[in-house]
Amino acid sequence: MYTREYQHPSLLRHPGMQLIEKAVLAGVVSLLLAVHCRLVSGKALLRSRRSSMCQNIRPCSNQTRVLHQIQCQVASLNASAQELFEVYLKHQGNPFTNKEELNVFCQPDRSFPSFDNRTSEEKEKLIALYKICAFFNASLGNITKDQRELGNDKEDLLKLLRNTTNTTRGLLANLTCLLCAKYKVSHVDVTYGHSSGTNNFAKKQQGCQVLRKYAEVIPLVALGLGKCNA
Repeated sequence: MYTREYQHPSLLRHPGMQLIEKAVLAGVVSLLLAVHCRLVSGKALLRSRRSSMCQNIRPCSNQTRVLHQIQCQVASLNASAQELFEVYLKHQGNPFTNKEELNVFCQPDRSFPSFDNRTSEEKEKLIALYKICAFFNASLGNITKDQRELGNDKEDLLKLLRNTTNTTRGLLANLTCLLCAKYKVSHVDVTYGHSSGTNNFAKKQQGCQVLRKYAEVIPLVALGLGKCNA
């Protein structure tokens, strides 16, 4: 695992949009990620010149609405997290389908960023969530790639992974906008996990560990940020 400054431009979404406009946000953020870093073996390499994550973003004219969108996106992720983990296990076969063996083969990923919902500072919560989303977004890319390479009929899992990725990217966009506009945060240090390599069991295991930890952390985030009053 290593640490770098994550640089991620953001867009404020139209007030009349639905809860999550997956396709638009996914396309925009994917393009921005491609501009700011290149991915090699599942790891993002920092460009040689340091720059602010707040460059070229649109102003958050309605910060209250953006915060509400963040709360609703987190609520959406929380609602689907356990299902994603269960469906993932179903498609990995033994020993991952044996719940009694999970603590042996699928311990929660220790490199996954933590979240302390006891803090009352909104800024600290948003920064912690930003770190989680940056880590998880990269992990989702690796997990999705590995599952496609492993083959078999798993369209239900791939659909859940796509939906989770789109929501996570939209959340990153809103977090960047709010952190830059309201709190003047221009840099956030984030961490990434290791690549799963080429071993099929290692691919299954790493995905299991990340998704298990995610399913444990996201309820704490939802509790700490408050309800989505849609």
